[in-house]
Amino acid sequence: MLRKNEFAGLIPHAGAMNLLDVVVAFDHDTIHARSESHALADHPLREARGLHAVNLAEYGAQAMAVHGGLKAMPGAPVKPGRLVSLRDVRLAVEYVDPDAGALDVHASCIAADDGGAQYEFRIEQGGQLLASGRAAVIHPPQGA
Repeated sequence: MLRKNEFAGLIPHAGAMNLLDVVVAFDHDTIHARSESHALADHPLREARGLHAVNLAEYGAQAMAVHGGLKAMPGAPVKPGRLVSLRDVRLAVEYVDPDAGALDVHASCIAADDGGAQYEFRIEQGGQLLASGRAAVIHPPQGA
């Protein structure tokens, strides 16, 4: 298990926008992270009614970024990425229940090369699927 301070440098988000709390497990193709940030009253993506489920795609994207950084060769610089596509996003709820426990964030790499990666992601809470989809990220050329 990796705590936030062990992977925070792998993504560009800082402070409250760094949404994941721990990496439960990862291997070459997958990552399982957990978060309780959805329950925070001052969540940066929260609106008056709560955290809209569409924002769960950001949790999936951050898991992708952490996974890409963890997969990099030890000592290699982390390549910056840009989220360029969300596809087949399915939301099972409208708002995330802040009292139903931690979010389990799963991402699986479908394809990756030097130019970018494609992932499938799913976010669950208490074993219930809240959101799923696919996302693509590109690694722009240095200096772009």
